[in-house]
Amino acid sequence: MRVLAAMSGGVDSAVAAARAVDAGHEVVGVHLALSRMPGTLRTGSRGCCTIEDSMDAQRAANIIGIPYYVWDFSERFKLDVVDDFIAEYSAGRTPNPCMRCNERIKFAALLEKALDLGFDAVVTGHYATVRTDAAGNRELHRAADWAKDQSYVLGVLTADQLDHSLFPLGATPSKAEVRAEAAARGFSVASKPDSHDICFIPDGDTRGWLADRVGAEKGVIRDRSGDVVGSHDGATAFTVGQRKGLHLGVPSADGRPRFVLEVKPSSNEVVVGPKEALDLALVAGSTFSWAGLDPVASGIVEAEGDAFACTVQVRAHSDPVPATAAVRDGELVITPDSPLNGVSPGQTAVVYVGTRVLGQCTIDRTVSAVPVPAGV
Repeated sequence: MRVLAAMSGGVDSAVAAARAVDAGHEVVGVHLALSRMPGTLRTGSRGCCTIEDSMDAQRAANIIGIPYYVWDFSERFKLDVVDDFIAEYSAGRTPNPCMRCNERIKFAALLEKALDLGFDAVVTGHYATVRTDAAGNRELHRAADWAKDQSYVLGVLTADQLDHSLFPLGATPSKAEVRAEAAARGFSVASKPDSHDICFIPDGDTRGWLADRVGAEKGVIRDRSGDVVGSHDGATAFTVGQRKGLHLGVPSADGRPRFVLEVKPSSNEVVVGPKEALDLALVAGSTFSWAGLDPVASGIVEAEGDAFACTVQVRAHSDPVPATAAVRDGELVITPDSPLNGVSPGQTAVVYVGTRVLGQCTIDRTVSAVPVPAGV
C-alpha cells in the first residue's frame, strides 16, 4: 500500500514509520505544523509539534530513507482544537484537546488529504490494534501493552477511518522495546521524553491562558443548598473535582473539605460540596459515534435501545469500570456498576466490550449518586 506516516518528532511515530517500510509499504513521512507562531507551542520535552520536533522527524525520515514533508494545518488546528477548547471552557465544560486533535486533525483533515492525494492509509505511532472479523469488518482494540494503551484517545474514529488507519506499534509488548528498536535504528529520538500537557499553552498556566481569552469576572461560590460560601475571580478557572484554590469564606458544617461540583458560566457561579457528591451514577451524551460496527450490527444487542454489558473509561489513563450502556432518546446512556468520580461534562466516555473499543460519547449530562439536599 501507499501510506502516509504522521511523524510528530517522537520515538513512537518514527518507529511506526520504519515498521511500515519494513512491512513493504510505500511510505511518505509528514509532519503537521499546527501553529504559525511556534513559540505558542511547547518546546523541549513538554510538548509536541514544535520546530525542534519537525527537525527530529526529518532526521528520522532521512535515516529510514523516505520522502518527508511539512504540512501547514495551523488554521484547521486553531478552529477545530484551540477555538473548541475555549468554547467548551466558556460553556463550563472540560474538553480533551488531544481527543479533538485526533478526531478532527489526524484522522479527519490529514486522512482526507491523504486519500485525495492517492494514499491508501495513514500510519501513526499510537498504541492500539486493529483487527478484522470473519466478515472483513475492522475493529479497534486495546494495545498489547495496557500501560501504554492509547485506544481511549482513538475512540472517536469511525468505521471508514479505521479502514484507512495503521498502528504498527499495537502488538509491541512495551515502550522499552520501541526505544531499544529506535536506538538500534540510529534514531536520535530513542531516549526523547514523551510529550504531555496541552501543547498550545506554552507555560502550562491554563487558568491564565483562559483568562486572557475568555475574560475573568468576579462571582460567587455556592454550596449545594444555594448558600454563598465564597467568591471567585472567574468561573472558567475552575474544574469539576477541584479542591485547592477555592478560598472559601464559610467553612462546611462538618468541617470537611469541599470540592467543585459544577461550573455555571451563564450565572458566573461555582457550586461546591462534599467529595462523595462527585460520585456519578450515570453519564450520557448526545454526540456519540461507533468505532466500527454499531452494537446492533455487531450482534451485541438485538435492537437499538437494548442495554448491554461493557466497561467505560473516562480518562486516557484511568481504569475501565464495568457498566451497562444503551442508546435511548438520542443519547448514549452509560450506567457504571460503581459510581464514577469527578467526571465533568465535556469529557469523553469510551465504551469497551472486552478489549474492543465499541464507541464513545462526549458527556453532556450526569446524574449524581448523592441526592441534592431536600428543598434545593
